[in-house]
Order: sequence, then structure tokens, then C-alpha cells
Amino acid sequence: MRTRSIVVYSVLRLLVFLVPFGIMMLFPVMREFFWLAAVFAALIGLSLSVLFLSKPLGEVSAGLASRRDAKRAGEVTDEDVEDALADGS
Repeated sequence: MRTRSIVVYSVLRLLVFLVPFGIMMLFPVMREFFWLAAVFAALIGLSLSVLFLSKPLGEVSAGLASRRDAKRAGEVTDEDVEDALADGS
């Protein structure tokens, strides 16, 4: 798994939250209700990430899946141990 793809995806997700939050904090009403600005920024960020960040998410997911498969291929399962014991006796 490439660390670069995880970093890029994380930075982009932060940006799609922080940019709308910063824009909304420019309005005086949102300065009083900063929690409401955070909720709206989270909804906007979620929407933008679903629309525009599917490719980086796919890269991160594929990297995690390949890492998990490599780990599973290298470990000994209970079935392997049982088969070895059954063959030995």
C-alpha cells in the first residue's frame, strides 16, 4: 500500500471540510453559531467527497485490501494446524 495515496486522500478530505467551514465563518451569523457552521461544513464535505474523491478512495481501499490479503496469505490458520495434526497421527 502506498502511503502517498492515504496522505493525499486524508488531506483532500480535510480540505473539503475546512474550506466550506472557513467560508461560512466569514458570515457574522455563523460566527455566533459555529457548531451550526461545522455541521453544514461536514454535510458539504461529505457530499463533495462522495462526488469527487471516489478515485483516491478506490486507491486507498485497493491498497488496504492487498495488504490484508498479503497478511492472510502469510499466516497459518487453525485449519492448517488441524490438518497437520491429523496427518501426523
